Amino acid sequence: MLDFKNVIAEAIAKVCDGDKEEMIAYLEVPPSKDMGDYAFPCFRLAKLLKKAPPVIANELKEKIEIDDGVVGEIRVQSGYLNFFVNKEALVQNVLSQIEDKKQEFGSSDIGKDKTIIVEYSSPNIAKPFHIGHLRNTIIGNSLYNIYKFLGYKTIGINHLGDYGTQFGKLIEGYKRWGTEYDIESDPIEELLKIYIRINEACKEDDEVLEACRENFKKLEDGDDYCLQLWNWFKEVSLKEFQRIYDLLGIKFDSIKGEAFYTDKMDDVEKILEKAKVVKESQGAKIIDLEDKGLGVCMIRKSDGSTIYATRDLAAIKYRADTYNFDKCLYVVAYEQALHFKQIFEVAKYLGIPEKCVNGLEHVQYGMTRLSTGKMSTREGTAIKVNDLLKEAILRIDKIIEEKNPDMQEREENAKKIGIGAVVFNNLCSTIIKDQIFDWDSALSFQGETGPYVQYVYVRAKSVLEKLGDVPKFKDIDISCLTDDSSIKVISTLYNFNNILNDVVEKSEPSFLARYLIELSQNYTSFYNDNKVMVDDEKLKASRAYLTYAVKTVIETGAKLLGIEMPSEM
Repeated sequence: MLDFKNVIAEAIAKVCDGDKEEMIAYLEVPPSKDMGDYAFPCFRLAKLLKKAPPVIANELKEKIEIDDGVVGEIRVQSGYLNFFVNKEALVQNVLSQIEDKKQEFGSSDIGKDKTIIVEYSSPNIAKPFHIGHLRNTIIGNSLYNIYKFLGYKTIGINHLGDYGTQFGKLIEGYKRWGTEYDIESDPIEELLKIYIRINEACKEDDEVLEACRENFKKLEDGDDYCLQLWNWFKEVSLKEFQRIYDLLGIKFDSIKGEAFYTDKMDDVEKILEKAKVVKESQGAKIIDLEDKGLGVCMIRKSDGSTIYATRDLAAIKYRADTYNFDKCLYVVAYEQALHFKQIFEVAKYLGIPEKCVNGLEHVQYGMTRLSTGKMSTREGTAIKVNDLLKEAILRIDKIIEEKNPDMQEREENAKKIGIGAVVFNNLCSTIIKDQIFDWDSALSFQGETGPYVQYVYVRAKSVLEKLGDVPKFKDIDISCLTDDSSIKVISTLYNFNNILNDVVEKSEPSFLARYLIELSQNYTSFYNDNKVMVDDEKLKASRAYLTYAVKTVIETGAKLLGIEMPSEM
């Protein structure tokens, strides 16, 4: 597809003896289409050329040579040079690309020969999958999909929380009260009750807490009884998690918990000791990062047990050795920011390739909180994902019962719309922001929501079904699609790949969610301004083809976010 921005930047660079890449960086998209498709701020050159920006703008306009089949008009406004792309060239480029690439429109090979690891979801074994893990899972899945769509070799890893003192607690609780609970009937729920109860006991009695720590040490040392219980906790948990992943349509390339790295931690510790960065402090082994402003990173406790920093460092080395990655994303809440800064700093001493060290990235997202405060599994105040998804589907089914009781595939559509609402709600705003969870807002189907995007898709699908078939690209008349509302839609379609590149550059999937809202709104304006079913066959075919293009890109973009399209609304 013709890169208008690149052509304009090249023309500017040619007449002012500048660097094309620098000119690309300077080009802006004006806030209004009345000001052009691209604007070049000439004050950027004022110091170099020792002239006023308006003078520079007028001189550049006279000298720049761009085919009018690419840029239709150049205007000077104050110190800006405004470029209006040729409308027919824009329409031709976008729609011919959609004709060629169809569902792959917007994809690229920018990631060729580059390996990206995305670590996401990572729930804790023997605890319910709550909405905090849901946000992590949804964000990570969208990044995984988008990187893959852009040609990267992408590896999705579910790094299960299957190790640590919490399991010493659960083992102690099971020893004490296991026979009091019907664990076989509802394992996760009953284990949660035990976990909450043992935490209360730990608060009241330090000896109970010490017994829990001893259990974890026994687990690390390979105690048969502790291992047997731990494996059982893990087995029942994975079955529960898989039901949720199936509902969300999420798969992983690798599911490896913290325990996988148990036999790899000694090697990491030896490498760090050989690098002479390990110190002893009150019986514990630490790495002092005070000079970096990062405090102290503990890699082994005074009782000889490890902590998750040790396991994360072992995971980094294993992944570098196994995948030789270019980037490794950790989708984890911002509360863990210091932890990741510490282990990324320590990773410099692991002897792994420099590109792997430089490619470590913490994708931070905001916490999901209740209106009454922070959720806590220990306190039993976490909202379970299974309950949330079931409620979302149930509410949609009730709406369908009222509005369209004869809907075909009602159950499947209710599932796609309900889950789509939840997924979109998690991605539609900047991910670093905290979310206050509220049932009504999470499941709202009014305004800028997932169901609105799905509704516009279904409307476009319905238009095409009335026609009976998608028109052939060769049968459309480009000049029929140069009106303002059509150009607004086509300009948005043209920007699809740029948005995806922005997502991976900033690790911000909300860019794509907002893009889908913008595309849906622009198509709605087009639909309201232009009848598709008209007598003029050329006009009908052209508008129908634009409808097909919108439907295609909405479906592709939503799929990248992890949202499926219903057949009816």
